[in-house]
Amino acid sequence: MASSQISFSLVCLALLFFSFPLTVTSIGINYGQVANNLPPPKNVIPLLKSVGATKVKLYDADPQALRAFSGSGFDLTVSLGNEYLAQMKDSDKARDWVKQNVQAYLPGTKIVAIVVGNEVLTSNQSDLSAALFPAMQSIHGALVDCGLNKQIFVTTAHSLAILDVSYPPSATSFRHDLLGTLTPILDFHVKTGSPILINAYPFFAYEGNPKHISLDFVLFQPNQGFTDPGSNFHYDNMLFAQVDAVYHALDAVGISYKKVPIVVSETGWPSNGDPQEVGANCDNARKYNGNLIKMMMSKKMRTPIRPDCDLTIFVFALFNENMKPGPTSERNYGLFNPDGTPVYSLGIKTSSSSSGGGSSSGSKNSTGGGGSSSSGGTTGGSPGAGGGGGIYTPENPSPDYMSISSARVKFSTSHFWFIVSNLLLLSFYI
Repeated sequence: MASSQISFSLVCLALLFFSFPLTVTSIGINYGQVANNLPPPKNVIPLLKSVGATKVKLYDADPQALRAFSGSGFDLTVSLGNEYLAQMKDSDKARDWVKQNVQAYLPGTKIVAIVVGNEVLTSNQSDLSAALFPAMQSIHGALVDCGLNKQIFVTTAHSLAILDVSYPPSATSFRHDLLGTLTPILDFHVKTGSPILINAYPFFAYEGNPKHISLDFVLFQPNQGFTDPGSNFHYDNMLFAQVDAVYHALDAVGISYKKVPIVVSETGWPSNGDPQEVGANCDNARKYNGNLIKMMMSKKMRTPIRPDCDLTIFVFALFNENMKPGPTSERNYGLFNPDGTPVYSLGIKTSSSSSGGGSSSGSKNSTGGGGSSSSGGTTGGSPGAGGGGGIYTPENPSPDYMSISSARVKFSTSHFWFIVSNLLLLSFYI
């Protein structure tokens, strides 16, 4: 145990030492812990700084992690799992949860958001769907009671399967069967100034039909892209097209939702997968995450439909997590192995306000795992809440397009044809 801790510390020191100053925009990282071989939370801070991260999203409200981030300067998002939604309809229980899991760690730990539930509306669980909005209301009400609503916002994370049509972006709309449940949540976002969170994985789109989707298009590599015939906007990567598809869906519902910001709460690429998981390898993961982070570092990230709105993105994930269920890819989304060595080279050099970040160097891929979903079945919130009144001010931008879901879910027949139809449409333009 002692030798492994020493080696991990040396890796962290190396990452911080071999770095050069560089001004970066804020970068979000998902920090999942579905593994039995991860370092203690206090040891992950140098790794986060080494990739220029300033925002961290947890998939629960782990006390050890919340204590470790005290005084670190990171904007922290905590999550409340799907299994707690029914309880949170009770305002007293919601108040107790906020006091124990949020207020108790302030102000040392800079908690800026609470994500209530993950991909609930597309879970095909009517009980969860019915409990989601009341739970969000109760948690927000608890923040108001504690005087915290001006510094912490409440939201939930959605799969892109909430879209009925996703291509081209200008033709997008939300699924009609979800509007009754989704509209009150959108009204909540308008009222509280909170963002809508989307889990977006271009990997799933490419994996589903690699013959008709350009790999360069999904990996942020040079490519011809396509022009949306409805809006005349040009897209050279799938993520931006995915984000704008959601913006178009918001616009289609009503003008009052035009100012609701979008946060990409999860996006990433697996470095390993099963034989049938086309595209899941280290080279593609390096290109996807490396190009994405470089884009966030080098310029404002803004999609064509919202040229004045910076897009915040959280990369999934910090570590490979060896206890995640599902296909091999689910355990291999991490930027780092559990011992702190990079899974692959990102080709970046960063620094933070407190210390230099490191340039990621390559290493052998681990079989331990990351994944697109988080522990406890939830997804963390998003970046920091800006201004007074709980109004959220996005700081980063990044896009996404035809990823259907961030998790491996069972699809109905209607979902199957939804995917097929969009893939066929996309093939005409890529």
